[in-house]
Amino acid sequence: MPQVPQTFFDALAVRTWCGLALQTLGRAREEIDAINVYPVADGDTGTNLYLTVESAVAAVEAVFAGHGTLTEQKPPLADAVRAMAHGALIGARGNSGTILAQLLRGMAQVLAADGETAHTDGEGLRLALRHAADSARQAVAHPVEGTVLSVASAAADAADEAEGDCGTVARAAYDGACAALAATPGQLAVLERAGVVDAGGRGLVAVLAALVATFTGEAPVFAFSGVHARVEAVLVSGAPDAIDVTDVVLCEDGPEAPQEGGPAFEVIYLLEADDTAVTRLRRRLDALGDSLVVVGGDGLWNVHVHVDDAGAAVEAGVEAGRPYRIRITHFGLGDVHTTGAERPPRERAQRAVVAVVPGEGLAGLYGEAGATTVLARPGEPPASGELVAAVRRAHAREVVLLPNDADLRHTAAAAAEQARAEGIRVALIPTRSAVQGIAALAVHEPERRFDEDVVAMTSAAGATRYAEVAVAERQSWTMAGICQAGDVLGLVDGDVAVIGADVTATARAVLDRMLAAGGELVTLVLGDEAPVSVADILEIHVRESYLAVDTVVYRGGRQGALLLIGVE
Repeated sequence: MPQVPQTFFDALAVRTWCGLALQTLGRAREEIDAINVYPVADGDTGTNLYLTVESAVAAVEAVFAGHGTLTEQKPPLADAVRAMAHGALIGARGNSGTILAQLLRGMAQVLAADGETAHTDGEGLRLALRHAADSARQAVAHPVEGTVLSVASAAADAADEAEGDCGTVARAAYDGACAALAATPGQLAVLERAGVVDAGGRGLVAVLAALVATFTGEAPVFAFSGVHARVEAVLVSGAPDAIDVTDVVLCEDGPEAPQEGGPAFEVIYLLEADDTAVTRLRRRLDALGDSLVVVGGDGLWNVHVHVDDAGAAVEAGVEAGRPYRIRITHFGLGDVHTTGAERPPRERAQRAVVAVVPGEGLAGLYGEAGATTVLARPGEPPASGELVAAVRRAHAREVVLLPNDADLRHTAAAAAEQARAEGIRVALIPTRSAVQGIAALAVHEPERRFDEDVVAMTSAAGATRYAEVAVAERQSWTMAGICQAGDVLGLVDGDVAVIGADVTATARAVLDRMLAAGGELVTLVLGDEAPVSVADILEIHVRESYLAVDTVVYRGGRQGALLLIGVE
């Protein structure tokens, strides 16, 4: 069925736009990555934009989930656009993603200005696009023409001249953006030399195409050959599918510097700070490097800068407030776009394991076993793009993917499908807990045939029963009865089996339930907030009550659950 167009800018339109934008960027991601030559020829602009929008989608979906699924229970527009902006802000990647986050934030400030207003018309969209372009330009320390900023300004200028509903305004903004994008090679010499349009601007055109589709039912598809652009309209088939949605990460295999003498590092972090401190931070970072973009407000900011002294950039953030989710990428030497020489390819490994882990302690354990890990912080599940990036980072012909969470099965499946499209052989083992992943990793043998190795790992994971001990956050109905906030819950295979008041007693009751069916090995993974004595008490209990059952204990770090339990 064709896409049913939205009439006004309400919460459902926000949800539709975000979903379509994610789909559009997903299709264009590789193309955008391939033309990425400015400000750093790192080949990841499309991926960064995709991850930024994916975070926005997850935030919007969470708002809808909180308001129920019925049409009459949809959230107010203000809640939806604020969630979109916040999700993009905390998930922004790279220079282009950070600017896109500010564009969405600028739109949200206009669309949410009237609080509980249910709908916004073409005039509201015009104002939103104008404010978005202006605020994004203000967020960049030294705006450069021929970039996404030029495309955003052109889109807003074209929208200013349009009269009509949201569909008319969106189409005018899109047409203006396309014309500006086609002109970018004439504004930036690096683009002209490479024979490409600006990658960030190309990504914004994709996002605006999704906006047109939201309000007209037709998605204009932008295509180009060299620096020449053409536009054609096609009918969107079907509504967007439902989207499943270490404080410091140092990326060794980073992007390449665009020219000799350029900054050595890209530094990105979220920052909790007041406006006055951020003003000082801008001045300090501007003196340290270039490509400075600081976006956000209301106490939360996303900071992006290219510098030679990454430590100084982080220290500046510490002086301004509380930086976290710090990501430091080291730029390599040379680049095909600027030197004309191909980089010598790094030899791929034959096989690798990629695993999602809930805490730093387990990340270390999995890493020692040779796995490439993705850290899932409590309440912050990784997006599919992060899993794809980890698969690429593993740099292997064959990859075994361990999601280690039942709620990540769709996300992991999408990541596996995308990796397969890139020529990587991927097997997804549906592990539902990190203890099942440990069991699978224990029997992993890279020298075996791929299929045999996957079967052995799947069998080991499936033979491992899993449980966790956690604290209830709110009153709710469970399989074991009604729990209150603060109760200690013992979950076996994902369902609440025990409700107690004491962590150790609840954990012992869970272990007895699991070992009643037999077992040879108990795995305990302790979180930082678990009682210090619980591991010793449970080890003694197993040794005294169950003959020939061994126990192994690991420290999981900040893993959300107080205790993870596995029984093989």
